[in-house]
Amino acid sequence: MSQTTQTTLDVTAYCDGLADRALAASRSLNRLDGRARNAMLQAIADGLDAASAELIAANAKDLAAAEANGLTPAMIDRLRLDDKGVAKIANAVRQVAAQTDPVGQVLEGYVRPNGLRIERRRVPIGVVLIIYESRPNVTADAAALCLKSGNATVLRGGKESLHSNTAIASVIRRAIESVGADPNIVQLVETTDRAAVGALLKQVGKIDLAIPRGGESLIRAVVEQAHIPVIKHYTGNCHVYVDAGAAQLPAGMVREVCVNAKTQRTGVCNAAETMLFHVDAAPLLVEACRALAAEGVELRCCERSAELLATHVGDGQRKAATEDDWHAEYLDMICAIKVVDSLDDAVAHINRYGSQHTDAILSADVLAVDRFVNEVDTADVMVNCSTRFSDGGEYGLGAEIGISTDKLHARGPMGAADLTTYKWVVRGDGQCR
Repeated sequence: MSQTTQTTLDVTAYCDGLADRALAASRSLNRLDGRARNAMLQAIADGLDAASAELIAANAKDLAAAEANGLTPAMIDRLRLDDKGVAKIANAVRQVAAQTDPVGQVLEGYVRPNGLRIERRRVPIGVVLIIYESRPNVTADAAALCLKSGNATVLRGGKESLHSNTAIASVIRRAIESVGADPNIVQLVETTDRAAVGALLKQVGKIDLAIPRGGESLIRAVVEQAHIPVIKHYTGNCHVYVDAGAAQLPAGMVREVCVNAKTQRTGVCNAAETMLFHVDAAPLLVEACRALAAEGVELRCCERSAELLATHVGDGQRKAATEDDWHAEYLDMICAIKVVDSLDDAVAHINRYGSQHTDAILSADVLAVDRFVNEVDTADVMVNCSTRFSDGGEYGLGAEIGISTDKLHARGPMGAADLTTYKWVVRGDGQCR
């Protein structure tokens, strides 16, 4: 199929075909048990390992195009695959296979006074559309998690990773077919025509859920076009709050956590973008910000933090913060710094400016920690550790389908269980109402 000569009508027909095949494949999955799905996952992992050279060669084409098109170093980093990266992708699939099968789990069960036996059990959602950018590992992660949870999936990656995604999807489909299952359980959208996204988002009755992974503009575009439910993750404006009680933490902990949260990998959604320091934690502010500056981080400072840092951080790395900085998801070596007078002020700031993704508190004060945990409206609360741990793999979910900042139907890192819904099963012995 040509990727450059299709008309909009061709794209619509193509997407209709994808949705029809996905729906049929999802119903075939309902006839397979957890052992059969795990056999597919093991075959996929083995296939990825065996095709490492093929995948790296395809990825090299994407990297060359990315550099020619001027993609940022952070974006190129997200795109890059090497032997270690392919092995990591394969191992993530194996981790998903090793997890408890979510399908059929009884969430609750009880017997009514009339003898009816009532169960609420997990079942697959059906067909899941994943729309994503840059990171080719998402192709394997999404396929594995959907398969584990009994769902068929349609994958639409970004044009910057088309060669990588096509190669990975080919390996996955071959592996599924090798164990006698329908390869259309996993389908990759092969056209880069943007009209395909709109056409897929209108497949009511065939595609049950869309999950976009990428920048805020992509996600808002998906929401605006969708006729089907969407689980969203708009931005990752994550915070670290250093409480007055942080002074009782082990020496160096605040500095190390702040540096890790900001610099361990800047172009990801769980990197810290704003750090708040209690007014009584001024020495810790100076220590942490000096370390951040030493790593090359530009600090966007409120007036009080600027005064505290005037003799510790050079003017070239210290700028006055504006209102926009409190809203910003930099995805870069930039961090907003603010002094607050109380825990209440920190919570109010995060609830106003945060994106309900991941927010951390550093403190030895148990009461302060408990209040922060209870009062900050966020999907992930980190206590005395880096925001970078907000991740499905770090949570033991294996791969993740994304990090939801919604409240329905899933929140935070989404594993296989989050790709299920439930049905009620009622058993009786002839009861009539």
